[in-house]
Amino acid sequence: MSSPWYQSATTDESQILSSRVRLARNIKKYNFPKKLSPQDAAAMVTEAQQAAIRAGSHRLFHQLDINGLSETEQKVFLEKHITSPEFLRGQHPKGLLISDDQNISVMLNEEDHIRIQSVQAGEKLSEALELANQVDDLIEESLEFAYHNEYGYLTACPTNVGTGLRASFMIHLPCLDTTGQLKNLIPHITKFGITIRGIYGEGTQPMGSIYQISNQRTLGKSEEDIIQDLQNVTKNVIEHENQARDNFLKSRLNYLEDRVHRAYGILSHSRMITAEEAMHLLSDIRLGYLANILQKPRPKMQIYQIMIEIQPGHLQRLAGREMQNEERDAQRAEKLREIFS
Repeated sequence: MSSPWYQSATTDESQILSSRVRLARNIKKYNFPKKLSPQDAAAMVTEAQQAAIRAGSHRLFHQLDINGLSETEQKVFLEKHITSPEFLRGQHPKGLLISDDQNISVMLNEEDHIRIQSVQAGEKLSEALELANQVDDLIEESLEFAYHNEYGYLTACPTNVGTGLRASFMIHLPCLDTTGQLKNLIPHITKFGITIRGIYGEGTQPMGSIYQISNQRTLGKSEEDIIQDLQNVTKNVIEHENQARDNFLKSRLNYLEDRVHRAYGILSHSRMITAEEAMHLLSDIRLGYLANILQKPRPKMQIYQIMIEIQPGHLQRLAGREMQNEERDAQRAEKLREIFS
């Protein structure tokens, strides 16, 4: 069985940690989610679950009772990017299916009836799209989607009408973050219909200088055009990040080396550490390896996998109970010492 994308060594090889594709679909005979009655919402979820399970039979989708999961387990799915904050906040009937490797998931009754998500490690947007389209085609064999001959797939949010495709890269931009240059790039990026969001998508903040860069519009564009535009803009952003890093290495090498080695020292010796501080320091460690200024042995885990596993949900699941902030900070520090000492 293959592993989750965040366990792949590819996530540590460049600024791009992962490629994600999300397809929004709605079933023609039902109202959009915000207009669904509880009875119709439950019926829609059941029908979509059955179609998705049939579509995913070769991938062994697991059907989860998301409403029956504890708050800790729900946080774990969010921290792994399997679910969205909006999906977890919803109180209406909903469903979640995930593949064995957790790289393909189907959220039912989020903003749209069906959200198919495919994630790949590194820069593999085309591969992620191919897998998502395979699931989409198989589901559509059982369900009739809301589709307009002129406009394409109809969605709850007008910005998703057309292909219903949101493609994104998760990208690490520590030098642009440090210098403040990233906010100067954002107005230029939006001209191309691309946006930069926080680590968990719309309405969230970046952590550890990790962002999601994605398309804003789908109407009037083919899937290939959306992918190409995103790749071009992301390539330009990475060029700016590399230039900022080169400037640091040429003019402020001592500062950068000190910052990276301090991060390693704190992570390998701290007794209490918050998630925010740990993410910042892990970002510095990742930068140190990419810039070849940190000669310490690489940890057995990928840096982003570590970032996931020090989040509150993962720590509490490991402990088997809810914990207060200080207790989590102590357990987080202990885990990081084991990894880096």
